[in-house]
Amino acid sequence: MWVEVKKANNLMVAEMWKELFEGEGIPTRIQPTSGEAPGRELTTYLVLVPQDKRHVIDEVLRKL
Repeated sequence: MWVEVKKANNLMVAEMWKELFEGEGIPTRIQPTSGEAPGRELTTYLVLVPQDKRHVIDEVLRKL
């Protein structure tokens, strides 16, 4: 199951979070909150990770 770890105001910020988490070896998905088609720049996005990796995300965010 995938869980929300961040909410990004636009696609660029969502992709930045995705790159950070994937750089740490955590599979990451981004998904628009509004149900709009993915790829729209000015839409709010959810940053999702597998539930069993949530504790790793907490450690990564503590380092920032």
